[in-house]
Amino acid sequence: MKKLLKIITSRLFLSAILVLAQISIIILFFSRVINNTFWSQIFIIISFVFGIWIIFNKHEPEYAIGWLLITMIFPVYGVLLYIMFGKKTLTYIGRKRLSKFVRSFNNARSFNKNREKINEKLANYDSDLSRQSQYISKAAFSSAWQNTEAKYYPLGDLFFPDFISELEKAEKFIFIEFFIISLGEMWSQVLDVLKRKLDQGVDVRILYDDFGCIGGLPGNYAKQLTQMGFKARAFNPVKPHINSRMNYRDHRKICVIDGNVAFTGGVNLADEYINRDIRFGHWKDNAVKIWGLAVWDFTILFLSMWDLSNGMEEDLTLYQPTLEAKNDGFVQPFGDNPLDEVAMSETAYLQIINMAKDYVWITTPYLVITRSMINSLCIASQSGVDVRLVVPKIPDKKYVHEVSLSFYLELIKAGVKIFEYSPGFIHSKMFLSDDKVSIIGTVNMDYRSFYLHFECGVAFFGSSVLDDVKKDMENLFIVSDEINYNDVISVNIIRRFYRLILRLFAPIL
Repeated sequence: MKKLLKIITSRLFLSAILVLAQISIIILFFSRVINNTFWSQIFIIISFVFGIWIIFNKHEPEYAIGWLLITMIFPVYGVLLYIMFGKKTLTYIGRKRLSKFVRSFNNARSFNKNREKINEKLANYDSDLSRQSQYISKAAFSSAWQNTEAKYYPLGDLFFPDFISELEKAEKFIFIEFFIISLGEMWSQVLDVLKRKLDQGVDVRILYDDFGCIGGLPGNYAKQLTQMGFKARAFNPVKPHINSRMNYRDHRKICVIDGNVAFTGGVNLADEYINRDIRFGHWKDNAVKIWGLAVWDFTILFLSMWDLSNGMEEDLTLYQPTLEAKNDGFVQPFGDNPLDEVAMSETAYLQIINMAKDYVWITTPYLVITRSMINSLCIASQSGVDVRLVVPKIPDKKYVHEVSLSFYLELIKAGVKIFEYSPGFIHSKMFLSDDKVSIIGTVNMDYRSFYLHFECGVAFFGSSVLDDVKKDMENLFIVSDEINYNDVISVNIIRRFYRLILRLFAPIL
């Protein structure tokens, strides 16, 4: 009874009820209107016109097909749902925010005075990787760096002690931006350190995604943090009314300390990420720490989102790194956002797959991929590349897991090896290819990460980090179950059909 009461009084439940009530009122109104034959014909024509508009509106094919099906099945209501939740065009304010993003990064790029020399060195190391770096640079306004070192953490449990230790060393500022912060042991320890740092005069800023934290934090938590003395913001606050912007979430995980140290990866600030709270078996995640000049791009990523949330611009020169670390390959942080028409993260992943000569190994918690991604994985495998995917055995979202399973047959038939992490849930997102390149970050292999979320990551070219990532992956293959062709075709036809139906609508949910 207590659990039920907690659910029905939660902010998420109440917001969902209010939104559903609004949708019901709209449907009721239009159901009366379309009873009139004249208006019914008008709306059918509008639905037809909308269908054509959806096709030619630069949507990804999977996204367009999902909405076309809805408008065909529900001619009037499908159009209404698309207007409320499906439009991806920018408003005037959105265009202003996008130009602000671009301006912030263009202003910051001047700090990397050796950008051209570094690009030359990377081209001499590997021309394919140089082209990928140049694409990321143009699409995400970030640079490849040297004078940067890194440490890889194969588990959130191993990341956390170092994270606390680096927070303790802060002297000037701490910038924290996470999709999920949840009250518990992990956040309690972090908050204790942040309070001490605040008392020492350190500028502490906390930015979290309101929807991501809807079950872990009170609705007014940003205000509570402000009252403690912190600078705090909730990104895109959840409001109990119909709002297409609710699709856009800040899925990034970033911590920057004094401009010299940065963390990113899959780990959020909640107890399950360090296995203090066991929900779906053993939680396998990862993170990476970088220190040196490349931290600058993470600083700009945070400040641009901070400015986006409060409408202010700051003097970026106050936050530049002061530490030059040793050279360890090439390091390129990047951010991706839904405000432009560039699916930068997906394209960077596709580049790695298409350039692979020996192997490409991937971990992702969700496998909801586009036709372009399917084709690239299959072609690479059929060309003799060792293509491996590691996905969860125990899902955190059963619906998404069923959609993921729908891709198995085509991939396995093409020779792609799929492993399910048998100890529990794998949340890490990383690519590794040919002992030359790895991307570690927040980007899932699903539609929301590629097209609707603010994301971030870091590409490593020829770095010693690659050895640690490879060891982690090799250990994953040992403890994971490989799925074979017989496993897939043994599933009954009704279940397979059900998964395909879910797959049709996955891109729009």
